[in-house]
Amino acid sequence: MESVRRRKKKMMSVFLIVLEVCILGCTFTSINADTDPSDAAALQEMYSYLNQPSQLTQWSASGGDPCGQSWKGITCSGSRVTEIKLPGLSLSGLVGYKLQSMTSVTNLDLSNNNLGGQLPYQIPLNVQRLNLANNNFNGQIPWSIAQLTSLKYLNLGHNQLQGSLNDMFGQLSSLATLDVSFNQLSGNLPQSISSLSSMTTMYLQNNQFTGDINVLANLPLETLNVANNQFTGWIPAQLKNIDLQKGGNSWSSGPAPPPPPGTPPASKPNHNKNSGSGNSPSNGDSGSGSKKSGIGGGGVAGIVISILLVGAVVAFFVVRRRSQRRPASDVEKLDNQPFAPLASSEVQEMKSFQTTSIMNTKFDPPPPASINLKPPPIDRHKSFDDEDFAKKPIPVKKAIKVPTNLTSYSIADLQMATGSFSVDNLLGEGSFGRVYRAQFDDAKVLAVKKLDSTALPNELSEEFLEIVSNMSQMHHPNVTDLVGYCAELGQHLLIYEFHKSGSLHEFLHLSDEDSKPLTWNTRVKIALGTARALEYLHEVCSPSIVHKNIKSANILLDVELNPHLSDCGLATFLPNAEQILSQNVGSGYSAPEVAMSGQYTLKSDVYGFGVVMLELLTGRQPFDSSRGRSEQSLVRWATPQLHDIDALAKMVDPALKGLYPVKSLSRFADVIALCVQAEPEFRPPMSEVVQALVRLVQRANMSKRTFGNEQRASQRPDDVDAYENTS
Repeated sequence: MESVRRRKKKMMSVFLIVLEVCILGCTFTSINADTDPSDAAALQEMYSYLNQPSQLTQWSASGGDPCGQSWKGITCSGSRVTEIKLPGLSLSGLVGYKLQSMTSVTNLDLSNNNLGGQLPYQIPLNVQRLNLANNNFNGQIPWSIAQLTSLKYLNLGHNQLQGSLNDMFGQLSSLATLDVSFNQLSGNLPQSISSLSSMTTMYLQNNQFTGDINVLANLPLETLNVANNQFTGWIPAQLKNIDLQKGGNSWSSGPAPPPPPGTPPASKPNHNKNSGSGNSPSNGDSGSGSKKSGIGGGGVAGIVISILLVGAVVAFFVVRRRSQRRPASDVEKLDNQPFAPLASSEVQEMKSFQTTSIMNTKFDPPPPASINLKPPPIDRHKSFDDEDFAKKPIPVKKAIKVPTNLTSYSIADLQMATGSFSVDNLLGEGSFGRVYRAQFDDAKVLAVKKLDSTALPNELSEEFLEIVSNMSQMHHPNVTDLVGYCAELGQHLLIYEFHKSGSLHEFLHLSDEDSKPLTWNTRVKIALGTARALEYLHEVCSPSIVHKNIKSANILLDVELNPHLSDCGLATFLPNAEQILSQNVGSGYSAPEVAMSGQYTLKSDVYGFGVVMLELLTGRQPFDSSRGRSEQSLVRWATPQLHDIDALAKMVDPALKGLYPVKSLSRFADVIALCVQAEPEFRPPMSEVVQALVRLVQRANMSKRTFGNEQRASQRPDDVDAYENTS
């Protein structure tokens, strides 16, 4: 009995020792080897989107330990990834969509590769150095960069970026170097760029920027390159003592107009910065010698005389303005001019300064008491304070009847509902603006589209109300409903119903491995619903509405995966929509005639719909630069195979795993072939497309009633298809 007890005690001791060793071993592994799970998941996804290149040694699309296994280009501190440096590795594909979770990354360098698509809007929030230069990125610069408050270095040069620079720089006070050179960026420089208080080096050359560069005047710049753009106006005096490259623009000749009242002396911002630079000229301007000399007794006298001259000029203009007051009946003719047109070309440049900048300026010395600097009122019916929003010209509003079935929201309402348009509520970024999720106090959730100023400038608020009025008349079960609008403070926002399931693009191209793929039944239902939406726009609305922007990202899915076509009418009614959409010609959705002429028609919509059907059939993107040259264009690759049953079976989205009826697939392909024909006159009207898809569904339902449950295509290919109700 004693020996039995001893044996049990020994066994228990051995068991406890083994258990302790296991616990210690597991603890040691988790502390010293494992990478933070969110960092590991983000890198695994990134590897997949980069097409799993062999040059990324140790990397894996599933599993693996980036920090413990020393993945190429990855630097860690403890369990967190701090640097991703993969320059010059001939990488292709996309970057991925989970990088924002990598909160410890401070350096992201993917420069000198062949990466394509749009710039990722989910960027590590605490990154300090971001280098994506020398790639094939296209589209606009994402507004989410505005959230990177730790950013010190940003290089997006030598890509194919388009559109204007958004007003995204207000919080980037640490940014010292900005390079967006050698792209296709356009428009004026945004006002918020003047907030870059640490900016020393800026490269804007070889783009299509317009307007003046006055917003750069007071930055602590040492190097500035604005060559080969479409800039106009005068070069600010503050920039003439720095390393400045300015050729290839349309600068104004002759003496510059006097600065606005209260402007500090031109040399003041650069005193400290240039104190050690010597007297070597930087730009060869022969007339800048006097500005470079120190300020002595003569300099003080010159400043006093300059101030008196500026005061006299301003007083002259104000008196002249008062003498030219128009009667109240002519107010509407003034439009947005805070001053009447002035005589000389030099003085004309002063019209850009807003009325209230004069009203609020403290003069030294003060103007004579007899002069009233307050101009006559232009619009006494404006909805906000002129002094707070002087930078936004306020147009005189016409009497436009806005439909009563829409809700008018205020900016304050929408800021509350979107968290001040937080990046956390950003749903996406399209051709005309960004879309945010908005949750209101009554728990209602809506989608808010904030139109870019390039899509609808501030002075076109009257046109915006007409657009809202026209769009409010469109009602169809497969068209996303417009439920409200906001026209306030120079902003234009459209409020739509919110579809929780997201877009078709997300389902087909961005879903996680664990996500349930769309079944064949659902894909046909989405195609039919979208076709009905287009049939409504083309053949029911009068006059017909050309959508112009058919793509899977504009097809939203509700909880039952019914399709709702968004942005209906927007491109029709926006005044410069076709110019903006011309940037999407290489996306794979544009019909051949659009690429050649820039003209959109009902038949170009039919072509875009055919491309969406190809996406549904193959699961591929319309244009994929990561594939071989012969397979990059989906239409070019797929069209010759649409009537070949064997080839068609190989084209089908692998996510379907063979669960589709062969005859249904073949008929679906026949419709696609009709829609994507190169000659627009041979493409069918949308009513015929709808009829063809309805017949496809009806035949499938007859087979279902005859044979029962859906089975694998290889077992009973022609007899199955449990379609949901698509009526």
